[in-house]
This record gives sequence, structure tokens and C-alpha cells, in this order.
Amino acid sequence: MKLNNNEKTLYSRHLLLNEIGLEGQEKIKAAKVLVIGAGGLGCPIIQYLTAAGVGTIGIVDGDTVDVTNLQRQILFTVDDIGKSKARAVANRMKQLNPYVKFNIIHEFLNKDNALALFNQYDIVVDGSDNFQTRYLCNDAAILTNKPLVFGSIFKFEGQVSVFNYNNGPTYRCLYPTPPKAGSVPSCSEIGVLGVLPGIIGSYQANEVIKIICGIGEILSGKLLTINTLNNQHFVLGFEKNNNLNITELIDYDFFCGVEEFEHEIEFSELTSTHELIDIRTSLERDIQNIGGTHIPEEKIRNNPNLLNLDKKIVLYCETGTRSNQLIKDLNLKVYSLKGGIKKASLK
Repeated sequence: MKLNNNEKTLYSRHLLLNEIGLEGQEKIKAAKVLVIGAGGLGCPIIQYLTAAGVGTIGIVDGDTVDVTNLQRQILFTVDDIGKSKARAVANRMKQLNPYVKFNIIHEFLNKDNALALFNQYDIVVDGSDNFQTRYLCNDAAILTNKPLVFGSIFKFEGQVSVFNYNNGPTYRCLYPTPPKAGSVPSCSEIGVLGVLPGIIGSYQANEVIKIICGIGEILSGKLLTINTLNNQHFVLGFEKNNNLNITELIDYDFFCGVEEFEHEIEFSELTSTHELIDIRTSLERDIQNIGGTHIPEEKIRNNPNLLNLDKKIVLYCETGTRSNQLIKDLNLKVYSLKGGIKKASLK
């Protein structure tokens, strides 16, 4: 795909690189890349792929911008709060590079849309934040024979790898089974260093450009781990598991142990007869809360009698994970707020 004179000027620093040059930049222009998630990882991924001149970028995200996103999701401003992340990112990036086509998919990736979406692109980049989507991305990439550029973040640490590259090792080769549901807290529950997604997302964009241009060493069969607190970098090698045989997409909520609880209640269903109890820490409550009484989880575990079961008790936490687990562990006859304060704050 030929570059016009304006594009040659725009990408001049790439053209000067022997490893990329005019031929490599034309490959970048012809490439179609699908990015799953327009959040912490998605923002730097999309920004650098746009600046690099990737011809077509698909953005899959059904979420909207929240004020808590602004600490690390650097393409949004306060004016974007409440707007579609996918659309907000695309609109911002059109100002950066008018030669890039953006396909906006304002919905979450699921087993019904994954294969059709993956088939339209050359490379898939996983910027998701949950295990269900990671396994879905992996399996869909295998079934459509697409390379999958993976990234994940946790507090101060991040991981990067490339799965299914030239039929190489996959996410399931590294992580055959998901962790127990609720055992790995989300960023909204445990926090994350604001610059970390930028570091990891930039590495992911770098791998995409290398794959497109056919340069350098791809992180296939290698897991790069970065610790930003002590600046440690190490690479773990792993082999392909030839016994794995993915033939179809499955129920990834069930596979990852995500349960539907009968005792959950929607925020919209709450009435004056319900008594809200916040089981999070004092710090979490100070940052944001939706009212109710504050009784930290640990206190309830030590003394369940603190709950007046004569009332319609509704426990809430950040995402509903901790409140559901508490009810399950103690066999409490109370409700859990579905989706926690994170979902309730969107109402």
C-alpha cells in the first residue's frame, strides 16, 4: 500500500530506519489490528499504533469513561466521563493521524462476536483486564490463526508476551487453568501504578510493529515480566503444549469460575427497606461510597452477629466479588450488591 507525500513526511523517522524503511511503513499502512479494550493498556497501544500509521485499527470496548479511569487511561479527559471509551479514543486519535481508519465496536468481546471480529484483522492485541476475556482471546486467536499480543498489569508489575505466533505457544500453554475466582483482585480493588499501563501497553505496540514489519525477536514462547518498583526485568521461556486441542469457544465465565448468585440484587432494585453495609476498608470508603453502614469484611468474618438479620441486609464492595465470597463462606442469609459500587456508580 503506497504512501502519499504527506505520509512520507509524517513517518519520516520510520523511513530512516533501515529495519523499517519505505517497505516496512507500507506494510504498517496495509495492516489491520484489532485492540481488545480501550482502557489502561488499550490507550497507549492505540495511541502508538495510530502514530505509527497502522492502516486500520479496530477498537472493542463496551465500557464508558469513569472519573477513576483518568489516573492511568491517558487518552481521556473530564469531558469524556460517561462517554463510550471506544468512540472517545477513536475521536481523539483521528486528530493525531487522519490516515488511519478506526472501526468502533462499542460492545464487549464475547464468544458470539469474537470469531467474526478476529477474522477481519491481521493481529489481535489483548488489553483486557479479566481472565474470561484472556482465555476467550486466546482460543479465538487459535481458531482464526491470528497472532495475539498479550499484556497484563498488577499493582507495580506487568507482563507481555505474543501467543499463537506462527503456530507457536499460546496463553493456555503458559496458564492451562485460570486462578480460583476472586483470588486475584482487580485494579479497582487493589490499585495500580498509573504509569504501568503505559509501559506495558507500549511494549505491546512495539511487538505489533515488529510482527508487521518482520523485524527483531518476537516475544513468542517468552514472557517478559517487569517490576517498576525495583526495575527488574526478566524473561521466562515456555514451550508449546502440543496436547492442547481448541475446537470451539466455550462458556468462559463458567470456565473461570464466575458464578451467578441467587442472593445478588441490582442497585436499581434497592428500596428503603434494604440496609446497605459497606464491607470495604476505611480507605476505600473514604475514596468513594454509596452510603450505608460501614462494617469491614474482617470484622464480619470474626463476628457475623454484627449483622442484624432481621433486616434486608445488602453487602457491597468494589465489584461484588468480596461480598459474594463473604456470603458464600459464612453462609449468610443476606444480599450482595451485583457488580458492587463500580456498577452502581454508573447508574
